[in-house]
Amino acid sequence: MAAKDDARNGSKSGEGEPPTVEDLNRQLEALRDDVAAIAETLKALGLAQGKAAADGVRGKAEEARAAGEAQAEALRRSLEAILAEADTAARQKPVTAMGIAAGFGFLIGLLLARR
Repeated sequence: MAAKDDARNGSKSGEGEPPTVEDLNRQLEALRDDVAAIAETLKALGLAQGKAAADGVRGKAEEARAAGEAQAEALRRSLEAILAEADTAARQKPVTAMGIAAGFGFLIGLLLARR
């Protein structure tokens, strides 16, 4: 079993012999290789998670853009309906429409005069 531990630790010295500087250098080199492999794994993991996060953000931005476009389209249709209704009302009752327009003009004049 001691020979197995020596092989695992990079020791070439026999049973009962103290480790040498060569053994330490081999172990340090193996440790450097392991740390480099861990660093590569962490880098790949970070890149994968960054890509996943960016894809998620892009998806949410696309959803928000689509929702905004839908709301803008609904608002445009609603405004067109209101304007068409106002046009119809003005054609059917021109005197009332002129009175309402004069009232709005008077209110706007009052608001602007107060500044």
